[in-house]
Amino acid sequence: SELVGFTSWCEKKWLPRTRVWDGALLTLRESRYAQSLAYLSGKAREKMESEPLYNLLQLPKEVDPPTEEELPRGGKKKYLSPSSRRDPKFEELQKVLMEWINATLLPEHIVVRSLEEDMFDGLILHHLFQKLAALKLEVEEISLTSASQRRKLGVVLEAANQSLQVEEQQAKWSVEAIFNKDLLATLHLLVALAKRFQPDLPLPDNVQVEVIHIESTRTGLKSDKLVEQLTERRSHKDQPSQDAFDELFKLAPEKVHAVKEAIVSFVNQKLERLGLSVQSLDTQFADGVILLLLIGQLEGFFLHLKEFYLTPSSPTEMLHNVTLALELLKDEGLLSYPVNPEDIVNKDAKSTLRILYSLFQKHALRAEGNRAPYGTPN
Repeated sequence: SELVGFTSWCEKKWLPRTRVWDGALLTLRESRYAQSLAYLSGKAREKMESEPLYNLLQLPKEVDPPTEEELPRGGKKKYLSPSSRRDPKFEELQKVLMEWINATLLPEHIVVRSLEEDMFDGLILHHLFQKLAALKLEVEEISLTSASQRRKLGVVLEAANQSLQVEEQQAKWSVEAIFNKDLLATLHLLVALAKRFQPDLPLPDNVQVEVIHIESTRTGLKSDKLVEQLTERRSHKDQPSQDAFDELFKLAPEKVHAVKEAIVSFVNQKLERLGLSVQSLDTQFADGVILLLLIGQLEGFFLHLKEFYLTPSSPTEMLHNVTLALELLKDEGLLSYPVNPEDIVNKDAKSTLRILYSLFQKHALRAEGNRAPYGTPN
């Protein structure tokens, strides 16, 4: 009944749309992490600008099991089974973590391409943890020797363990494991950091991998297979229940257009003073720029240009903008239904409507005294 009242109001209330914003400024360049955090050379930079960051992901290479000659007697080693390395959910987990790290460290011009190769020396973990925990670690910025890299990694992990409230003996990672490029240990640490500092990060649930343990004994190599859990299984009660927009798209798709028109009209009224307008709700909010400007106008925020990308040129820059916008909405208590920033970047109309309706409900319906009849879609 609430939806019927709201959609009927939308069909009568929406106003014609005006021009489309087509502003363009200097493109923000990306750079890739190097040992000294220097900027890339010209050719490498050109490649980065033309190739989306999603395509720069380097998934771990398959590792052959050790031979008896390579493993000394009493020695132990573990490695991922080939089937686990090719598991889509395992690859997706790495991709989500990679994009999360890159979005977090974009202001510092750090781009990770391989979780296996780029994390071992503690440099990126140092910057990531400082950014997440909003604290300063007293360690040298650049560590060039193996010994100094180990020391730095030890300081970072000690601080991370304290923040995560994990005893060193209980942790599924260690200085030795991460320094030796143990991908599983690195993933366990990153998942723990994500759950602690960004619990809404859409990690794939129930990611399991088969780990083969090899031990060199007096009679030869002994192997054993174990299953290691990287992310938890999500129960049905953790799944968000359907909201009014789910019902709208499912039961009354013919009303969706009217709802879009009402919200687009509202957005254009608020953006008119900036000389901007929206024509397509489905596409023009994907990079987060107009969304941030709209939130700033409605909520009275001043957003410094250094805080977001005015002309995003990659999915990661778009994700950074949208994530910032969702954080602002959460801080204002306007998001009662979980929205993944990736859905907005991927131009999911339902998710875009959810976040815009939260602003519409507060600033349009309340202003006209119509909030009570129409209620909330959540």
